[in-house]
Amino acid sequence: METGCGLFHGSNLILSLWLIISANIVITTRADITCAPCPSPVQVTRKDVHLDERAVPAGTGNPPKQAEPESRVFDRNSGVFAEQAGSGPVDVAKFANGLGRNGVNTKVFSEASIIKSEYEEFDMGKSTNYDGGSDFDKVEKGDATFFRAKRSGPEPFEFSESSWSTEGDRMYSDSSTERKIPGPLLDEQKLRSEPRSNRDDAKVTSSKQDEPKLTSSTFALTGDSAHNHAVVYWSGQNSSVILILTKLYDFHLGSVTESTLWRSTDYGTTYEKLNDKVGVKTVLSYLYVCPTNKRKIMVLTDPEFESSVLISSDEGASYQKYRLSFYVLSLLFHPAQEDWALAYSHDQKLYSSLDFGRKWQLVHEAVTPNRFYWSVIGLDKETDLVHLEANTPDGRAQYVTCRVQSCSEANRNYPLAGYIDTNSLVVQDDYMFIQVTSAGRAWYLVSYQREPFMRIKLPKYSLPKDMHIISTDEGQVFAAVQEWNQNDTYNIYISDPQGIHFTLALENVKATRGLGGNSMIDLYEVAGIKGMLIANRKLDNQVKTYITYNKGRDWRLLQAPTSDLEGNDIHCVLPFCSLHLQLQMSENPYLSGNIISKSSAPGVIVATGNIGSELSYNNVGMFISSDAGNNWRQIFEEEHNVWLLDKGGALLAVKQPTVPTRHLWVSFDEGRQWDQHSFSMVPLFVDGVLVEPGIDSQIMTFFGHFSHRSEWQLIKIDYKSLFSRRCTEGDYQTWHLHNQGEPCVMGQKQIYMKRRPGNHCMLGRDYARVLSAEPCICRAHDFECDYGYERRGDGNCSPSFWYNPATVSRTCSHGQNYLNSTGYRKVAANNCTKGVKEMYTARRQLCPNRAPRGLQLSTGEGKLTAPLASNVSFLVQLEEGDSMRTHIQLDFGDGTAVSYSNLTWAEEGIKHVYRTAGIFRVTALAENEMGADSTSLYLHVTCVVEHVQLLAPFVVIKNKEVNLSAVVWPSHSRTLTFFWWLGNSSEPIITLDGSISHTFTSEGMHTVTVQVSSANSILQDTKTIAAQEFFKSLLLSFSPNLDEVNPDIPEWRQDVGRVIKKALLQIADIPEKQLLVAVFPGVPTAAELFLLPSKNQSEGRKKNEEELEQISDILVSALNQNLVEFELRPGSRVIVYITQLTLAPLVDSSPRHSSSAMLMLLSVVFLGLAVFLIYKFKRKIPWINIYAEVNHEKEQEMINTVGQSEAAPKITLSEFPTQKELMEKELECRVKRGMVNPCENTREIPNCTSV
Repeated sequence: METGCGLFHGSNLILSLWLIISANIVITTRADITCAPCPSPVQVTRKDVHLDERAVPAGTGNPPKQAEPESRVFDRNSGVFAEQAGSGPVDVAKFANGLGRNGVNTKVFSEASIIKSEYEEFDMGKSTNYDGGSDFDKVEKGDATFFRAKRSGPEPFEFSESSWSTEGDRMYSDSSTERKIPGPLLDEQKLRSEPRSNRDDAKVTSSKQDEPKLTSSTFALTGDSAHNHAVVYWSGQNSSVILILTKLYDFHLGSVTESTLWRSTDYGTTYEKLNDKVGVKTVLSYLYVCPTNKRKIMVLTDPEFESSVLISSDEGASYQKYRLSFYVLSLLFHPAQEDWALAYSHDQKLYSSLDFGRKWQLVHEAVTPNRFYWSVIGLDKETDLVHLEANTPDGRAQYVTCRVQSCSEANRNYPLAGYIDTNSLVVQDDYMFIQVTSAGRAWYLVSYQREPFMRIKLPKYSLPKDMHIISTDEGQVFAAVQEWNQNDTYNIYISDPQGIHFTLALENVKATRGLGGNSMIDLYEVAGIKGMLIANRKLDNQVKTYITYNKGRDWRLLQAPTSDLEGNDIHCVLPFCSLHLQLQMSENPYLSGNIISKSSAPGVIVATGNIGSELSYNNVGMFISSDAGNNWRQIFEEEHNVWLLDKGGALLAVKQPTVPTRHLWVSFDEGRQWDQHSFSMVPLFVDGVLVEPGIDSQIMTFFGHFSHRSEWQLIKIDYKSLFSRRCTEGDYQTWHLHNQGEPCVMGQKQIYMKRRPGNHCMLGRDYARVLSAEPCICRAHDFECDYGYERRGDGNCSPSFWYNPATVSRTCSHGQNYLNSTGYRKVAANNCTKGVKEMYTARRQLCPNRAPRGLQLSTGEGKLTAPLASNVSFLVQLEEGDSMRTHIQLDFGDGTAVSYSNLTWAEEGIKHVYRTAGIFRVTALAENEMGADSTSLYLHVTCVVEHVQLLAPFVVIKNKEVNLSAVVWPSHSRTLTFFWWLGNSSEPIITLDGSISHTFTSEGMHTVTVQVSSANSILQDTKTIAAQEFFKSLLLSFSPNLDEVNPDIPEWRQDVGRVIKKALLQIADIPEKQLLVAVFPGVPTAAELFLLPSKNQSEGRKKNEEELEQISDILVSALNQNLVEFELRPGSRVIVYITQLTLAPLVDSSPRHSSSAMLMLLSVVFLGLAVFLIYKFKRKIPWINIYAEVNHEKEQEMINTVGQSEAAPKITLSEFPTQKELMEKELECRVKRGMVNPCENTREIPNCTSV
C-alpha cells in the first residue's frame, strides 16, 4: 500500500472556513478616526453628490430647507475656506433662474454654482424597508430625494449611502462592536505586496529604503448603520471639536424618523453620543455654527415631531432648548454680529433674533425665498437693516428695506418706486440688482453704492431673454446673458465700475442644465492669478476650451501636451487640435471635481480633459499645468480627485468614488512622480475628503463606507510624516508668471516663490507666494473696447452701427467737463502705467451747449394704463442735451400742466392724479435757447366696471334691424371695449361703442352676449331674443304688494316670469310655447306678455293671425276680470292686470297693404291734426306742458319696444282701482313713448368720476 502526504477530503472546506473567520476577526476590529478641523459643515451623498437650490424630493411635497450653519466660504478652487484663501464671505446672488460659473472664486454666485445658498441631497444609497431590506430600485431611479436649504457660509454637506455592488457585504457588515486600532502602519504591508513601476512622466516609485509612513485610525459610528444621511461639522479653524449628525430619512414617510448626534474633542479620535443631552426621543434635523463665533451652535429639531431650537455656547458640549412658533426653512447670520440671525419660515415669513435664536420677532410677511439680505458693512448706515423682496396680495413684488426690530408699514422704505419682477432682487457687495418687466420686455437695473437705480446698458440689440449675475469681484460685474437667438449658450459681459455699461467678453459659452433645472455655464476663474479665466465656447457645433489672461480681452486655445504618459510624441497642431478641459466643479465640495486651482499655489491647475478637435467626455485623462496654463502634462489616464496639500506644495490623488479603494497617491514634484500609500486595510467607498490647511497638525479625514450596510467610517490620516523637515530658503525657487512668453500679465510683472519640485519639506505659516510685482508700461492689450464700440479685424475698436459717439450725457451742463471716450477703457484691476494710457484714456472736455434731443416720456411702471384716482408717475428722460439748462413742460391732457426750470427736478418722476376716466394725451416739451424736442404718450385711465346690462327687445321681427345696447355701471368714456357674440358665431363683433344694430334672418330663439373689457376686468350679460314674422303683445301690471318683494335682480325676474306664465296657462288652454313673459327691471313691477304664432306652417299666416286674436281675447277677458293671480308668499296674492294691447299689424313684417294699415294711416292724419290744434290752443290745456316735460326727462332712459307705434292710442285707466293711480301714470308714460322700461324707478347710473 502506498501512502502519501496530502489533504483529506474535507481539508479545503476547513481551510476556507478558517480564512473567513480570520478575515472577519480582522475586519470587525475598528480603528478610531481623527477628522481634521472641518473647514465647513459637509454633506456628501454617496456615489453622487449634488448641491442645488430648490430641489424637491419626489413624493415628499416641499421638504424644509436650511441655511448653512457657517458663513465661512469653501474655496472651490482650493478646497479650503475663503477666509484662508484670502477672499471674504460669500452669499449667493442670482439675477434670474440659477446660472453659475463653474469654479469661479468670487463672492457672487447663482443658485447653480458650486457655492450655493441651498443644497439638495440625493439618496444614492440604502433606503431601509420595514423588513430590514434595502430599497435600491427607488434609489437608482432618483425618485427619493431629501434636502435642506442653507443661506450663509460653506455647504454643510451630507453623506448618503451609495448603491454600489454588494459583494463582500457579509464580510464587512458585522459592526456591532466598536474597537480602536491606534495608527497601523499600513504602508509597510502595501510596500511588500505591490512593487512600484517607474515611468518618465507621472511615475509611481518603489524603493527598499525606509520611506515616510501614513498614520491612520478608523472610527465607526456604531449603531447608525440604518442611518442613510450624515452631516459633519468642524467647529472652527484650529479647533479639535467635530460634530456629526446622522439621520434616518424614511422615503416612504418623507421625513426623518431617527437621529444621532456625535461629538469629538480630539479631531475624531474618539466620539461621544449626545442624544441624552439633547433628548433621547428628540429627532434633530440640522446644525448651524455661528460664522463669527464658532463656539456658538444652533441645532434644529425635525418639525414633524416638534419645532424647537437647541442652543450651545460651548462648541456643542451642552444645550438649551427653546420652542419655536414656526418651522425654519433657512437661516442667514449677520456678517458681524454673532447673535443676530434671520430665519425664513415655511409660510414665507421672515423672523429676526438678536439673542442667537432664543427669541424671535416677525420682520415681514410674504417674503420671496432667499431674497433677503443683511446690511452691507460700510454701505448701509444701520447695522440691523435688512433688504428683502416682498410679495403683494395681487402677486407682484416690491423691494423693501427696514430695520429688523421696527419693520412696520410706517417704517418701511421702498428704494425703487413701483414693482419689480419676482425673484430678482440681488444685494451683493457694492451693487444691488433688480429686474422690471415693461411692455413684455425685461429691463435690468443696478444701484452702485446705494445710489439711485440705473438701467443696465447692454449693446442695443443684445435683447436678452435671460440674464444672470456671475460675479461682482474687483469692482466689476460679470454677467451671463442669453440673447434672443441662443438656446444652450450664453454670452459673457463685463461692466464698468458702476455696473451700468457692459461690453462683450466672449460669445457662445457652453451652458448645461443641472439636475435641479439650473443652468451651469462652463466658465472657470483660475485662483491665484488675477484676470485668468478658462471657458468652453461652442462654435460651429464644436465645443473648445479657451483661456484668457486679461479678463476676456483676448482668448486663445490651449496647447496640448507634447507627449503622453509613456513618453510618446503627441502631434496636435493648433488650431485644428488642442487640449480641452471639463470645467464642471464638483457638486460635493469635498470631492475635487473636474478642475482645481488654489490661490496658495498660483500657476498650478489640475483638470480632467481630452486632446482633439473638440471637447469630449470619452477617453479622458488628468492633466496638470505648473505655469498657469502655458504648458500642460498628463498625469493619469483615468479620472481622479486631486487635492492640493500644504499650500500647494504636495498633490493628493484618489480614484473616483465609484469603486472602493484603499490607496492614495501623493506627489511632491507637481505630478511628475507619485508615491502610493495605503490608508485602510479594507477598500473604502470614499464619499469625501476633508483637508484643513493652516494648522500645525497636518490632518485629513476620509469619509465613507465599507459597504452599503456598514456604519459610517471616518478614517483620520496624519500626513505630517510625509514631510522630512521645514522648508528653508534653499528649498525655494522663483517662477515668473507669463502668457506665452509675455511677462506682463494684467499690467504687471509678477514673480512668485514656490517650493522646488521634489523637496519633501513643509511650508511654513509665513510662506509668502508673491515675491515681487512690478507695473508694466501700458500697451494696447491692457485696454478693452468701451461701451458702444466693437473690436474689428485689425484689432481696433470702432463704434457700433447703433451707437453715436458724439452723444454727450444729459448730466453734462454748459460750462462743466465730461469724459469723452476714445473707444477704449482700461481692463478692470489692470495695473499698467504710462505708455499708451494717455492715448486710450477718455479725455476731459468742456460740455457743449446742445439742443435737447431724444426726449422720452414713460410712466413709472412702464404701463400705458392707470386706475382712476391713482398716483401716476411720469418719467421724462433726455438722451442728449443740457438737463440743467433745459426747460421741461408736461401737459397731462386733462386740462392741467406743470413746468420745471430744468430736468433735474423731474428725475424722480412727476406725479399726477386723474379724477375722470378716459384716454389722455400726455405731452412733454423740452426746450432751451438751442432748440426744442417733444414727445407724447396716450394714457388710458380706467375705472373698474361693476355691472353691465344688455338692453334688447325680447321679441323682434325677422329681417328687420334692431338696436342692441349695453349699459355699464359706473359709466365710462372711451375706455371700454365691447365684444358682441350673436347666436352661434365663432368670432365676436368688437366695438368701442356700447350699441350695435343687427338683423335676425331666421325665426326662433337667438342668444346675444355682450362682454365689456375694462382694464384687467371683463364682465358680460346675456339675453335670449325671439325672432318672428309677427306677434302680439300685452303690457302687464301687478298689485302693489309685488313691489315689496322685488329685489330687482335678473334671477328674480326670470323666476317671476315663469310664475306669471304658469298662472296664465291655468286660465286658458294655450300651448306653452306660444307664450313669452318678460318682466322689466325696476319698480313698480311691470311685464310684457308676448303671443307668438304657432309653428305649424301648413295653417297659413291668416289662420295664425286669427288664432292669436282668439288667444288675445281670452287673456284680455281674464285679465280684465282679475282672474289671473299667483302667490309668492303664503297669504299674499298678487293680481295681474292688463295695461295695453298691441295690434298685430304694428308688428307685421309683410309688405302687403291691409285695411288695418289704412286705418293706421288715417289715425296718423287725425293725430297730426290734433297736434296742430294743441299747439294753437296750448294755453288752454295746461297739463300738456307737464306731460311733455316728464316725457323729455325720461327720454334717455327709454328703449323702444319693437313693433310699437309712436301713435299708439292711450289706454283709458278709469277701470283701474284708485289706489293704483301712481302705477297707472307710470304705465301711461310707457305707452305714450312706446318704450319697455323708460319710466321705471331705477337707480341713477353715475359717471366714472373721482371726487
